[in-house]
Amino acid sequence: MLGLGSDFAGNKSIVTEPTHSVPAGAETESAYAWLRLMVALALGTLGSVGMWSFVVALPAVQADFGVARGEASLPFTLTMIGFGAGGILMGRLADRFGIVLPCVLGTILLGIGYVLSGVAGTLWQFALAQGLIGIGASGTFGPLMTDISHWFVRRRGIAVAIASCGNYLSGAIWPPLIQHFIASDGWRITQIGIGVLCVVTMLPLILGLRRRAPSHSSAAAGASAAAKGALLGISPNALMVLLFIAGIACCVAMSMPQVHIVAYCGDLGYGPARGAEMLSMMLGFGLISRVTGGFIADRIGGVATLLLSSVLQGAALFLYLLFDGLASLYVISALFGLFQGSIVPMYAIIVREYFAPQEAGTRLGFVLMATLTGMALGGWMSGLIFDLTGSYGAAFLNGLGWNLLNVAIVTWLLMRPRRSGPRVVHA
Repeated sequence: MLGLGSDFAGNKSIVTEPTHSVPAGAETESAYAWLRLMVALALGTLGSVGMWSFVVALPAVQADFGVARGEASLPFTLTMIGFGAGGILMGRLADRFGIVLPCVLGTILLGIGYVLSGVAGTLWQFALAQGLIGIGASGTFGPLMTDISHWFVRRRGIAVAIASCGNYLSGAIWPPLIQHFIASDGWRITQIGIGVLCVVTMLPLILGLRRRAPSHSSAAAGASAAAKGALLGISPNALMVLLFIAGIACCVAMSMPQVHIVAYCGDLGYGPARGAEMLSMMLGFGLISRVTGGFIADRIGGVATLLLSSVLQGAALFLYLLFDGLASLYVISALFGLFQGSIVPMYAIIVREYFAPQEAGTRLGFVLMATLTGMALGGWMSGLIFDLTGSYGAAFLNGLGWNLLNVAIVTWLLMRPRRSGPRVVHA
């Protein structure tokens, strides 16, 4: 079977689809597809421990190595860099060889990274091990969302949203468990234990992903993506640049409350514990947002849902400027989580809508790297603005400005097909 696709440079090409038969029960929207989704959710919840464990271990690591807080934060930076760069690598591997290879590789790297971090003799050794953990964790985030998108058509939005929830579920489940074992056994034994646990639980789960995606759907999906891309009237690479900028902008805005809400509550006199509770509320309501956003995307599309979520995120940021009472901050933080949680999964849906399935993993890896860049940039900018102004008011305004940039890009993409004809543009 032949399908019209595009290479990574955006040029039209003919892609020869495999002709092997689809095994029984492996059709899209089937019972097996839903079972596969549950496996993906479990893998994401386990593998995303790499995103959250260091936040809990930070005080113990700082005390053990006898360094300042800034130096002790370096491993987190390398974790994020590893997660972003690893997302591109793992996405590329998933596009070429299927989902099993990046998941197995990610699991092994997680195990090695945690064991090495547990026996690290210097902070730099620990930081490098954390970078390896970040690469490993990336194998069970973006690639899993891309893989699940191949198994659903009518309910693709909700399926991708559920697959993405593993990251937030991990943030809700792992931290209290890790804190318990650090207190009882020390951070080094806990790191090694996490690595062993990931390997022995995740590798058997990956066996449930061995079936290849239904081959008959690839050609149709590629043709549909090419047609949608032609309606935009811009090249695939130009669309990627726009999505990359939008990903940075939305997450610079998103990072202001997520990174600084604990410090903000401390400055207001409410104490860091109240801020931690608000952060937990954001993640909890973010889970609701991701599932709800998936339902909405199945009805109005990924771009329109991203626009709706971005506008609502901006509204919540604006509310932070108006109210700073304790009760108000709890409510606004819940609203912020409810509005922003669906933003990142929408990029996975948009990539599947506008790019050929054979390159979706790589494309999504680049966009996810943009969102992580936005989180890192936004967290740093907000802290810098606070140092310069002595308050977080200007930092919230900075977040609103970046959010407006995201809204402008997504609005343009949404309105573009109505103004342009169905013409094909080559990169």
